[in-house]
Amino acid sequence: MTATTSAPAAPVTVEPTVTVRRDYRTESEERRRGSDRAATWGIRLVVPVLLLAVWQITASLGVISPSVLPGPLTILESYQELWTTGDLQAALPISLQRAGLGLLMGGLAGLLLGVAAGLWAVAERVYDAPLQMLRTVPFIAMVPLFVVWFGIGEESKVALIVGASIFPVYLNTYHGIRAIDRRLLEVGRTFGLTRREAIRLIVVPLAMPAILVGWRYAAGTALLALVAAEQINTTSGIGYILNTANQFQRTDIIIAGILVYAALGIVVDVVMRLAERVLLPWRSTHDGT
Repeated sequence: MTATTSAPAAPVTVEPTVTVRRDYRTESEERRRGSDRAATWGIRLVVPVLLLAVWQITASLGVISPSVLPGPLTILESYQELWTTGDLQAALPISLQRAGLGLLMGGLAGLLLGVAAGLWAVAERVYDAPLQMLRTVPFIAMVPLFVVWFGIGEESKVALIVGASIFPVYLNTYHGIRAIDRRLLEVGRTFGLTRREAIRLIVVPLAMPAILVGWRYAAGTALLALVAAEQINTTSGIGYILNTANQFQRTDIIIAGILVYAALGIVVDVVMRLAERVLLPWRSTHDGT
C-alpha cells in the first residue's frame, strides 16, 4: 500500500483594506469661511459705492452747494486737471520722501530705545519716564517749537514726522520684549545659549509681532504728521496744493488733496500688512489667510 502525502496548504494573505475618509466637516468649514470672506468683501465694496452714489445725487440735485461740497464727478475732473498740469506727479514723490524719511529715522530710534529699555533695566530707569511724558504731548502742539528750532525748511517738517513716529515703535517694542516669559530665557541659558543667541533665537521672534504693530501704527502717525508738517510754509508737496487751492477757494481740489492723503494711508496700511505676512508666516497660516 502506498502512502499518499498531501502538500501543505499555501498561506492565505489578506490584503489590508484602506478606507479613505474625507473630512466633510473640514470641507464645509472651508466653504463657510470662503462664503464669509466673499460676503465681507461684498459689503466692503457695496457700501462705498452706495455712499458715492448718494453723494453724487445730492450734488446733482443742488442739495449741497458745489462751493461747500462738490460731487465726485467734479473731484474726478480736478484730478484730471492736476494730472494734466503735472502738479500731482510733482507733489507725490516729495510728500512720500518726507513721510518715508521721517518714519525711517523715528522708527529706528524708537526700535533701538525700545530694545534697550526692554532688555536692560538701567536703560528703562534712565529714559522711560521722560519718554512717557513726551508721549502725552500732541505732536501738532510741537509745530511752533520745531519752527523755532529748525526753521521753516525741510528740517522742521522731517523732524516733526520723526517725533511723531518714535513713540508707537518704542512702546510696542518695549512691551513686546517685556511680555516674553523669562522662563524661556532661563531655558535658553540651560541649553548653553549666549546672550546674543538668546536675543536672536528667543527675544526677536517672540517680540516681532508687537514690533510690527508698532511700525504699523507709526506709519499711520507719520502720515498724520505729514499733513501737519506740510502746512508749515511749504512750497512743494500735497500740502502746497492744498494751500494754493485754499487761496483760490477751490474746494474740489482741497477735497482731492485730502483724498490723496487717505489713499496714501490705505496703501501704507496694505504694505505693512503684507510685511507682517512675510515676516510672520505662521500667523497667516493660523488665521487661514
